[in-house]
Amino acid sequence: MQTSSIKQVLGGLVFVMVASVAAPLVAEAQTPGVEREVLLRQDVPVPGYEAVLIAVTLAAGSREGLHTHPGTLLVYVQEGELTLDHESRETVTYTAGESLFVEAGTVHEGMNRGTTPVRGIATLVVEKGKPLTHQLDQ
Repeated sequence: MQTSSIKQVLGGLVFVMVASVAAPLVAEAQTPGVEREVLLRQDVPVPGYEAVLIAVTLAAGSREGLHTHPGTLLVYVQEGELTLDHESRETVTYTAGESLFVEAGTVHEGMNRGTTPVRGIATLVVEKGKPLTHQLDQ
């Protein structure tokens, strides 16, 4: 096989690998004013599951929309004040330095009722290959 053919095959393989990793991210529709960036995907000791580390930013006055996750969600609020509406708990506002937990399949919505962005780090433990978020009101 010629060098140019090998490069084409390798380039195609790299594209397929990147596309397969990015495909679940593309399927995750972004809500206006809400940015989510996957920082890390890591297999966990439970076969078929992974932990996904996500940087989340909510612009001032934005809200995520009602949604669920197929796995456990843990969030650490780095900046701002995040108000969480949670189907089985009272609405609570979390400030920088606080953490929260949302059970798998629980309807919830994060909101920024303030005038500065909210930034946080979220970790999801989910079954591999499933969408990270299911929007309910879009």
